[in-house]
Amino acid sequence: MGKTMSEKILARAAGVTEAAAGDILWVNVDKAMMDDILGPRVEIAEKMKEIKDEIWNKEQVVIISDHYTPPASIKQAEIVKFTRDWAAEHGVEHYYESIGPCHQIMVEYGHVLPGKIVLGTDSHTCMGGALGAFATGVGSTEMLGVLVTGKTWLRVPETIQVQWQGQLPDGVMAKDMSLKTIGTIGHAGATYKTVEYNGEAITALSLDERMAITNMAVEMGAKAGLMAPDQKVIEYLQSRNIAGGYELLESDAGASYCATYDFKAGDLLPMVACPHEVDNVREIVNIPGIAIQQAYLGSCTGGRYSDLEAAARILKGRKVKRGVRMLVSPASQDTWIRASRAGILAELAEAGATILAPTCGVCVGLHSGLLADGEVCLSATNRNFVGRMGSKNASIYLGSPMAVAASAITGSITDPREFL
Repeated sequence: MGKTMSEKILARAAGVTEAAAGDILWVNVDKAMMDDILGPRVEIAEKMKEIKDEIWNKEQVVIISDHYTPPASIKQAEIVKFTRDWAAEHGVEHYYESIGPCHQIMVEYGHVLPGKIVLGTDSHTCMGGALGAFATGVGSTEMLGVLVTGKTWLRVPETIQVQWQGQLPDGVMAKDMSLKTIGTIGHAGATYKTVEYNGEAITALSLDERMAITNMAVEMGAKAGLMAPDQKVIEYLQSRNIAGGYELLESDAGASYCATYDFKAGDLLPMVACPHEVDNVREIVNIPGIAIQQAYLGSCTGGRYSDLEAAARILKGRKVKRGVRMLVSPASQDTWIRASRAGILAELAEAGATILAPTCGVCVGLHSGLLADGEVCLSATNRNFVGRMGSKNASIYLGSPMAVAASAITGSITDPREFL
């Protein structure tokens, strides 16, 4: 019987000939990432001193301050300082601050490679699966064990196959593919499973767009979201001066899947996840004209270069409606610079958008754009839970970057195809 990507990657990491779904393996971790919100904590620092141990391999540890940056309170500033100081004290050279959400930085700085095991103290670490890595989130306590030993145990997950065939229509984006998939499988339908995406519509996507899909695999409860690495991944890594040190793995033709879902990209319409669950998904044409007060374009899901470019395409020559706040946070400093040089940020600003620093702050409701009681936001981010972006009495809808831009113009949730 053939093997899935998950089975192959975990077998390699465990040093065994082969593995099957359900096996529990003690694996070597290739990269361990901690962020400022769930990474180095006082408890971890004290525990490491208590056991008198050091990091197993400082080169393989990455620490990123992204949620509380730039700090909006003294408490946030103290947490970032603690994170910064802890990294320096333990000799962690791969420390990054204020340059963007951790998952994007992990990819841009070459810390996510095909065939590798990547663990991070953030549930959306699964985004790394767009490059063919088995990337998944862990808690702070489990990360302590990884820091000291470089190992952890993982149960080999079953795999759900999600096939997207055909070609996306104009005005429909990878985010719509992601929302359609989540709405079909459900918020717990892939619990502790790998969701493997394939098909010609997936292959046609840029790496930017692929990451928008694997990022949200966890919204179905998935342990990992995976895509077979191809020439686009190789070229991306080469652009980052990475020419080797990884393995291109894909599922065998005879691999066993616990479920298969088939979608036709050509039939897909712009989608929206309605409050307060990510799987509460509807076609945007079936959403009545719901007024919004905030439109948000950003985060590790919807703030990459192609997202900003798509939004600018809608907004060029138009204006954000009076009474609507459109906030834009590029996914990284690199994205910010590229979009600035291309004139994209200027186009968004001229339309009335406010350009923010690359940060997680708005997405998770920590700073830079919180919602008040009764306000409604259409966001290109990944979660719309109660209180996610501010008040528990606010409502969050999720849509594509193009839908966010179109809705900012009209002041209500709008099909972006109306502006093409």
